[in-house]
Amino acid sequence: MGSTSAENDGTGSTENSTAGVGRRALIKRSAALGLVSVPAMSFLSACASGGGDDNSGDNEGKTSESNPFGVKKGSKLDVVIFKGGYGDDYAKAWEAAFKKQWDVTSVHTGTQEITGKLQPRFNAGNPPDIVDDSGAQQIPIDVLHKNGQLLDLAEVLDAPSVDDPDTKVRDTLIPGTLDAGMQEGKVVALNYIYTVWGLWYSGKLFEEKGWEAPKTWDDFLAICKDAKSEGIGGLAHQGKYPYYINVAIMDLIAKKGGLDAMKAIDNLDPKAFVGSDAAQEAIEAVYEVVEKGYLMPGTNGLTHTESQTRWNQYKAAFITSGSWLENEQLKTTPEDFDMKFLPMPLLPDSALPFEAIRAGSGEPFIIPSKAKNLPAAKEFMRRMLSKEWSTLFAKEANSLTILKDGVDPNVQLRPGTQSTVEASKAAGDNTFRFLYTEWYSEMGTAIENASNELMAKRIQPKEWLKRAQAAVDKQAKDPASKQNHRD
Repeated sequence: MGSTSAENDGTGSTENSTAGVGRRALIKRSAALGLVSVPAMSFLSACASGGGDDNSGDNEGKTSESNPFGVKKGSKLDVVIFKGGYGDDYAKAWEAAFKKQWDVTSVHTGTQEITGKLQPRFNAGNPPDIVDDSGAQQIPIDVLHKNGQLLDLAEVLDAPSVDDPDTKVRDTLIPGTLDAGMQEGKVVALNYIYTVWGLWYSGKLFEEKGWEAPKTWDDFLAICKDAKSEGIGGLAHQGKYPYYINVAIMDLIAKKGGLDAMKAIDNLDPKAFVGSDAAQEAIEAVYEVVEKGYLMPGTNGLTHTESQTRWNQYKAAFITSGSWLENEQLKTTPEDFDMKFLPMPLLPDSALPFEAIRAGSGEPFIIPSKAKNLPAAKEFMRRMLSKEWSTLFAKEANSLTILKDGVDPNVQLRPGTQSTVEASKAAGDNTFRFLYTEWYSEMGTAIENASNELMAKRIQPKEWLKRAQAAVDKQAKDPASKQNHRD
C-alpha cells in the first residue's frame, strides 16, 4: 500500500516534502495498503456513471512485438504518484526512462491529496492515465471497482515480460502478490511494493542496553518494563492513525491462531472475533502494554511521522510499521541508529513460528478505465515490472518490488531494508497477509476506530472484540461480499 501514509498504506508530510505517509492503505493500504475513512457513499453516488470505455483515441500507435499495446510516440502520459513514505523520485526516474524509450512526455503530479485531487476528475470522466492510489486519502479500491472505474489488468499481466519475451509478466512476480489487488476475481490494482510488517527497533539502543531482540510476547513486555524504568517508552505507535497498531493486533491473531484465524476475518466469519480465542488473547496482550504504562508518553496524540521521529530520538524501544519506514524516516534517523526489523513476538502456544511474518504486496497502482492514453499506461506498468525499473525503485525508495529477483545484486541496501530481506528469507513459506483491508474499506476503518479507543483506554478488550465483530457482521450483509473468499 505500505502500505502504508499522512495518513499508508496506508504515510505524512506536506505535499512538497519527500518525507512521507505510509501504507498504509495499505496500508490498508497499502498498502499497502484505507487508513482514514473516506466519504464512500458520496463518492459512490458521484461515480455511479462508471466506465470501461477506451478513450485513447489519437493516442493509439501501431502494435508490434516490442510495442504490444501500441504506444504512440510523442503522446502524453498523465501520472499521479502518492508522495508518501517512498517519495516520488523513483517515478520521475521511470518517466525519464519512458520518455527516452518512447518519446512520451509525462505530466507528473506528486501528492498526498489523492482523493482531493482525483475524485473530481473521476467524477467528470477525466482521470489520469496511471495512479499510485495510496495513503490516508486513498480512494478505496473496492469503491472504484464497484463503479467500473478501474481497468482489468489481465492484458498487462498476460503480456510478454520486458526481460524475457517468452515469459508472461505475471509469471515473473513473487507468488501471491497479485492477490491484494483482486476484486471479484479480477486484478484491478497492481500492489507493486513487496512489504513486510512488524516491529522495529534500533540496533544501537539495544546493544547499549544489553537487550536481545524478543521472540516471545513475555520477553517483549520485559524489555518494555526495563525501558520504562529508564525513562524510555516501551512501544511507540502512530496514535492518530490506528492502522499501525492493528499491525500488532492482527499479526498476533494470525500467529496465535494460524492461517485459519486470519481467513476467518477475511471471510467474514460470524466468530471471526467474538468466539475466537486467538483474537481474545491478542487484544488482551496489546492492551497489557496500555494498562502497564508501557506506551511512549503522548504517542496516542501523534501522527505517524511524529511518533516515528521520537522513536528515532531513542524515546521508545519499539514501533510498529511496514517496510516503508526506513525510507520515510531518512531525514530524522541518526547515521548510527542501525534500524532493524523484528517479526511479531509469539504468544504462548502460537500456531505459527516466530519467523512467520505478514508480508505481501502494497502500494496499489491503478489504470483508470477512462484513461485517455491507455496504450502508454499499459506499457508503463509493464516496464514497472522489468529489472531495470525495479532496480531504479530500490535505489530511489529503499524498498523491494514484487518482481522475483528484481534488484541488481550490486545495489547496496540500507540496514533496515537489509533486515527485511533477511527476515523474508528466514520466514520462507511462513508468510501471511490479510485482505479485508483491500476488500472491505469500511470494515477496516471501523476496526481501526475501535483500536484507537482501546489504545486511549476508553474501551476494554471485550468491547473491542464486540465492535470488530459488529464490523464483520455488517460487511457480511453486503451481497457483493460473497464474491470474495479465501480457501
